[in-house]
Amino acid sequence: MAFQNKNLSVIAYANGFTLWQYAASETLATITASGYFNGVKTLMNSGDLVIINASDKTSIKKIAVSDSAVTTAALD
Repeated sequence: MAFQNKNLSVIAYANGFTLWQYAASETLATITASGYFNGVKTLMNSGDLVIINASDKTSIKKIAVSDSAVTTAALD
C-alpha cells in the first residue's frame, strides 16, 4: 500500500519544526523506505520528526529532505 495523506497528522509545530505522526497498516520497513513520504515533500523539512505507528512496531524517525527524496533516519 502506498502513502496515504489521511494517515499523516501534525502533532506540534513551532519555529519551522514539525512533529508528525503517521499510522498505517504497513510494516516499519515499508514506511521508512526512501521516498515513501515524497507525496508531502513540500510540507516536510529536514530535521522534522515523525512518530510512526506501523503494523509491526512504533518508532520515532528524523526526516531528511533532498531534491530527490524524503528519507527517514534513526535519531542520533
